[in-house]
Amino acid sequence: MTVPSPASTGLRQNALGLWSIVFFVIATNGPLTALVGVVATAILMGNGIGVPGAFLIAGAVYLVFTVGFVAMGRYIRNAGAFYAYVSNGLGRPLGTASAFLAIVAYAGLQFACYGLIGFFAATALAGWGLALPWWVVGLAVAALVQLFSSRNVVFNGRFLGLLMLAELAVVLVFDAAVLAHGGPEGFSLAPLRPEHVLVPGLGAAFVFVAGSFMGFETTAIYAEEAREPERTVPAATYIAVLLITATLALSSWLLIVSFGPSQILAAAAKDPGGLWFDRANLLVGAWLSDAINVLLITSLFAVILSFQNTLSRYLFALAREGLAPAAFARTHPRHRTPHLAGYALTALVATLLVLCGLAGVDPMTQVLPLGSAPAALGILAVQALTSLAVIGFFRARPRHTNLWQRLLAPALSFVAMAVGVVLIVRNMRLLTGGESALNLLIPLAMLGVGLAGTGWALWLRRYRAERYARLGRLLDEV
Repeated sequence: MTVPSPASTGLRQNALGLWSIVFFVIATNGPLTALVGVVATAILMGNGIGVPGAFLIAGAVYLVFTVGFVAMGRYIRNAGAFYAYVSNGLGRPLGTASAFLAIVAYAGLQFACYGLIGFFAATALAGWGLALPWWVVGLAVAALVQLFSSRNVVFNGRFLGLLMLAELAVVLVFDAAVLAHGGPEGFSLAPLRPEHVLVPGLGAAFVFVAGSFMGFETTAIYAEEAREPERTVPAATYIAVLLITATLALSSWLLIVSFGPSQILAAAAKDPGGLWFDRANLLVGAWLSDAINVLLITSLFAVILSFQNTLSRYLFALAREGLAPAAFARTHPRHRTPHLAGYALTALVATLLVLCGLAGVDPMTQVLPLGSAPAALGILAVQALTSLAVIGFFRARPRHTNLWQRLLAPALSFVAMAVGVVLIVRNMRLLTGGESALNLLIPLAMLGVGLAGTGWALWLRRYRAERYARLGRLLDEV
């Protein structure tokens, strides 16, 4: 496999500032999607009114993870992100395994979002008199995503920033309305008290809550395109985690306040999909409910576009080192984006959408669990490996770090991520929608993906030593 010359493979340098990277990350996270899509389910299937506390705990765990992540990030600049971290900390075979897992996980979550946006957009269009199958809507979205992702990274950052600000604006209006009106039981702090948070359902709640943070780690993917990456990438990562935690914890608490802690469970059981719309209509008016409905669709579009950018850069990084087709390492002559990798991703999505349409697959009960379950498991597994990679990377040379940064924080985050992996495997039925063979097949399939990556790297080490030596290179080595 021929690796293209450096002249044809460069991403746009010094293109992204601090807030552009934050916009990319928050857009990938999709706060409105997480609030509308996760909170009610976590209340019903998890720790009840203690969900806001679960968000705070998850945020604290990811802040601890970030300590080692950004400390190592000062020395790792590679669009492959987790792949480069694990390769340099634990060795190339595990690094390649993490790349395979991350690509499958991000691709699965992206396709799950195609199912969601297809369903919600098709429902909205039907209300306006235009009846289209969800997968046809998905094809139109895929074409737009390809168009946007091929444009330069600055354009993408500004566009995603606008969508993110619109999302946060409606969330802030909702929060302000609850603060102004109060709740039937006052501003109860019960959802944050240990006796309501630390209950047996907390483990099940984490299955959903952890997925709501997915995407904050993509700051590292833009290190090659960032201005002053040694400063902007760490700052963007901390800002992203803090903003995500604050938004999810505060808004979910205020939703519970608006119904009353003693009434929220009954309301969620009656209409889990309508909680936010009901309160928005009651406290502010129909316009806010309609705005949330529209911005939920744009939020999903932002998530899909962000994952397209993430995936294309992963393929770019792997192709540059001979692990993927060489064409994926070529960038657009003007926009300097990995557009050929993007076209391949779009072609795959279009094929899957057509197959789903022909097979009559339901976007909510089939596409969503089949995409999101492997994603949650894969990303947590890779984050666990990354935590160990930080320890391995600094073991021989502590460099600028202290004991907390190079050992204690990554060790704690590894334990937390490993527990998260176990919780997801044990509660897989919550993600797949019930008891089925998928609850066993999905963990086994993700294990197989990781083993395939490891096996591929070991094969290269034995039979293609020169290509193996290129794996996990940093930017100044490319």
